[in-house]
Amino acid sequence: MVFCNYGGGGYWFFEHAPWNGLTIADLVMPWFVFIIGTSVALAFSSMMKRGVHRSQLLRKLTWRTCVLMVIGVFFINYGPADGPLSWRWARIPGVLQRLGFTYFVVAVMYACFGKQNLETVQSHQWSAAVRDIVAYWPEWIIMIALETVSLCLTFLLPVPGCPTGYLGPGGMGNYGQYPNCTGGAAEYIDKWLLGRNHIYQYPSCMELYKTTEPFDPEGVLGTINSVVMAFFGLQAGKIILIYRKFPLKILKRFLIWGILLGTVSAILTKCTRDEGFIPVNKNLWSLSFVTTLSCFSFFLLGLMYYVIDVKHWWGGQPFIYPGMNSIFVYVGHSLLATYFPFKWEMKNWNTHYELLAQDLLGTSIWVFVAYLLYKQKFFLKI
Repeated sequence: MVFCNYGGGGYWFFEHAPWNGLTIADLVMPWFVFIIGTSVALAFSSMMKRGVHRSQLLRKLTWRTCVLMVIGVFFINYGPADGPLSWRWARIPGVLQRLGFTYFVVAVMYACFGKQNLETVQSHQWSAAVRDIVAYWPEWIIMIALETVSLCLTFLLPVPGCPTGYLGPGGMGNYGQYPNCTGGAAEYIDKWLLGRNHIYQYPSCMELYKTTEPFDPEGVLGTINSVVMAFFGLQAGKIILIYRKFPLKILKRFLIWGILLGTVSAILTKCTRDEGFIPVNKNLWSLSFVTTLSCFSFFLLGLMYYVIDVKHWWGGQPFIYPGMNSIFVYVGHSLLATYFPFKWEMKNWNTHYELLAQDLLGTSIWVFVAYLLYKQKFFLKI
């Protein structure tokens, strides 16, 4: 559901869903995760063709991962109002940490199993229909094993005081039967591995469901599923590489993958928000969330590929500019988001129009800043 109203109290669709369901805000990060996989395939294939050795790729990707992790750990744990940084309450998981780990896994797989010379597939070859899968069978085995572990932990791990396989928000959810079970096994694993004080203390479900337990939307089990989503993006990159001389074949395969993943989502959710086997849930990064957003991503990437690469109707402006300085824009936005002109005291909290104006103005400013950096040929890279 894009917009939901519970007893008169709704949540704005630019905010994350309190628990099950989707809002526009929930669509942003998964697209980045998907594109990480696609970018790895395209960039690493290009470097391999230039003669870059696999060991060099491994050193480069390891360095990039470490930098992302360090920025994430130290950046998200400090703000001017927080006072001195203390390890007693420092949050370990985070967005950049998840992106860094996800990138590391898919990049290592492609560095180890990627093909240096992917000859164009001809239509008469028996393996043409599944070449983009068969050629990378070790990666598929790894991903199936990871997802199997994730599902087994989610649905079979005993959690003290909670039903096995519980996927609810706790608190007032489920008629208040399991008040301390927010996230089930996902929360239990994070507390066990990282400690209660080192995970997110104010989850999006807290206000609506009156939960008292911390829950981290960038936790361990969800990170495994983010790797799966990046792998689907990696698959999209392989399709582009293998069928690069046949644009219609690329579009056809994107369409097939989108329909397939959409069908899996329909089965997992039973086409409902709360009644399916595995509901769509951004907080948990559930399997149905991954398949649903991967479905959207294949369709969107196919549309962009057709408009930009096939028809040349559009060059990607103005979004190409912040994309070239994504780390700079992300960190800058996070540091300055609470300051004018990105934020101001609103006169009327009962309407979302002023909030929308804030978001549009802030986005426009950062696009303009990125454009100025592009003109000055300044690119912050890791």
